Amino acid sequence: MQEMLKFKSGTDVRGVAVGESDGKIPFLSDEAVRSIVFGFVKFLDKKPLKIAVGHDCRVSAQRLKNAVISALVDSGVAVIDCGLSSTPAMFMANIELSCDAAIQLTASHHPWDKNGLKFFVGRSGIDGKQLTEILKNSENPTVPENGKGTVEAVDFMPRYARLLREIIIRGTGEEKPLKGLKIAVDAGNGVGGFYAEQVLEPLGADVSGSRFLEPDGMFPNHIPNPESKQAMQAISEAVVDSKSDLGLIFDTDVDRAACVDSSGREIARNRLVALAAAIALEGNGGGTVVTDSIVSDGLIDFVRQTLGGVILPFKRGYKNVIDKQIELNNSGINCPLAIETSGHAAFRDNYYLDDGAYLAARIVIKLVELKKQGKTLESLLASLEQAEEEKEIRLKIGAEDFRAYGERFVEDLRRFADSSENWSVVPNTYEGVRINADSRSGDGWLLARLSVHDPVIPVNFESRSRGGTLAAAKILLAFAKKYPELDCSALEEYCV
Repeated sequence: MQEMLKFKSGTDVRGVAVGESDGKIPFLSDEAVRSIVFGFVKFLDKKPLKIAVGHDCRVSAQRLKNAVISALVDSGVAVIDCGLSSTPAMFMANIELSCDAAIQLTASHHPWDKNGLKFFVGRSGIDGKQLTEILKNSENPTVPENGKGTVEAVDFMPRYARLLREIIIRGTGEEKPLKGLKIAVDAGNGVGGFYAEQVLEPLGADVSGSRFLEPDGMFPNHIPNPESKQAMQAISEAVVDSKSDLGLIFDTDVDRAACVDSSGREIARNRLVALAAAIALEGNGGGTVVTDSIVSDGLIDFVRQTLGGVILPFKRGYKNVIDKQIELNNSGINCPLAIETSGHAAFRDNYYLDDGAYLAARIVIKLVELKKQGKTLESLLASLEQAEEEKEIRLKIGAEDFRAYGERFVEDLRRFADSSENWSVVPNTYEGVRINADSRSGDGWLLARLSVHDPVIPVNFESRSRGGTLAAAKILLAFAKKYPELDCSALEEYCV
């Protein structure tokens, strides 16, 4: 059981798919993939079964898809081979093609040599406990003999693109709403190139400023990742060089997105959350937006004061914020949006699905609306206070029982801040400890939490003034040095 659990990464299977394992992440062999698929079929516990299969553009995709499909056929499953697909498209294929489940082969924004499996059942993804059950099933799988499954090839992406076009048409009330607009797309050679060619251009947009639309599993230009500085610089340059009105960028499998305005200024992280919240709270006055734990104080004030909404900084992890959103709605609390600063955004009216293409569609609709009013996307964010400095430092834990050690460190830090003259603990935090720092000791906040899977304590700093993050980091370093099993080298390097 322990060997198969090594493939578990949150709610996804993840492994090395090209070359050799580094010992930390296991190799995703054909045999391992087949065993995992057998475990998934057992988990579904239903006959007959119809399962859609898709993949992103990684160089290992074809090999792994062959292994997946062979295991499904051996299990007597009717397979719908959707070929090159985005992850949200595979969710929609599950619904549109009346499947029992869907499997997407992707490793999101991770390097080209990684790959993995993501599972959808019905109208939702699986959770961590369900994945554990699947991997437990796969440890000693029941291998079917002479299965009589079938395979049907369906090119689903054009159908998915049509759904997105219809959303934009309904949202704007026009058949060619993007005529006169220039929109640049950077797909980073991932799957997202379809958005320029099959969604925006047919609606009248000039997409000539777009870059890296052709899928290439080696990602030769930059990692497809809206959190990458190189990637965001690339889309900013594309917008400025082409004089576009908007730039859109996606991660490899298009479940995340970010954008830049006509000046090339990034709308990512806190600014992206603010924009998405402004869109989602229209018609949902007083509604709640669930975010991850590291959102800025400026964003919290923006949602509360400018938008008149409620913001709930919850836990990191897109599944965590989405699950909280669903929980709130089920309890009668109006919660139209869950969004991570990483770019995962789930709207209630889109099946609670984190879909970068849908987020982009809502942004494009808002762009059209604002243009008619002589306004810009930037005008929506005018009152959003921006931090002067942001920093993340990761403290590695060397203790064998890293979880207990990390939890003790976080709790000790909480007590230290409680007794400090210059620091104070933010109450009712759902993850780790968030600390407000006065003007003499950081002029902002820091959040320390224990990583869900790794022996690491990530610490995020934000300050309203230059030098503030350094001031807070120095206080933390003096405190952290008391813990011999904590590697403070990254913190020490920053404080030099």
